[in-house]
Amino acid sequence: MTPFTEAEFMIAQCARLLEDQKTAFIGFGMPQVAAILAQRLHAPHLVQVFEFGAIGSTPLTPFVRNTMGGPANCYRSIAWTNMNTIFAQAQLGLIDYGVLGATQIDLYGNINSTMLGDDWRRPKKRFPGAGGATEVASYCWRTIVIMMHEPRRFVPRVDFITSPGYLDGTPGARERAGLPAETGPWRIVTSKALFDFEPDTRRLRLMGALEGLTPEEVLAELQLKPAIADRVEALAPPTARELTILRDEIDPARTIIGKTG
Repeated sequence: MTPFTEAEFMIAQCARLLEDQKTAFIGFGMPQVAAILAQRLHAPHLVQVFEFGAIGSTPLTPFVRNTMGGPANCYRSIAWTNMNTIFAQAQLGLIDYGVLGATQIDLYGNINSTMLGDDWRRPKKRFPGAGGATEVASYCWRTIVIMMHEPRRFVPRVDFITSPGYLDGTPGARERAGLPAETGPWRIVTSKALFDFEPDTRRLRLMGALEGLTPEEVLAELQLKPAIADRVEALAPPTARELTILRDEIDPARTIIGKTG
């Protein structure tokens, strides 16, 4: 088996979740690399949507960091609108997937990308914040979150709710907050596992683990206690084809996918 990085595993897993002929609200970094990989492999008609207004681009590669709104990233966009219009389209139910990164996540899929600590005025650490992530998590039909599998990231309660998941997990929590009941977090992709949410309790649930790892090994590293699916799938590592596209076409500088060894 070809060695792979944690980022390559997460990107490959996320790409496999994205369907052809669907729309996907894409965050910068690993989410977009995953979308490009999906377009190259099995979803050529996946429509990427960016929060600043571009729709349906075919990003040029190699991928360049910090150029989200640049011409190469927005190459062949089928439309160029604005932020208000693009979020209005999400509210209208026109965006199938949202793909986000996160600093913390809790048992009910609430996302923190704002701060660490319990004092807003004097946080232990402050992060860039929501950007468009709140709208993505609120209105896209299915939200996918990509994040490292680390104890500090999976916590019983996030320090700050940047983007809503199922809030406190009680029935109707999203509706009471003015959010569509049918939307919300759908899959959490980590460097070791894949999670979904129990339909009734809305509680985080382990549904897949990297080949060679047991569910117990995966969950031992987290600060919270998710549910476990009746059958936990063994997640295949990135294929040779996926790695070739990632390393030779999309990110040869390895600024996103990282280096092995």
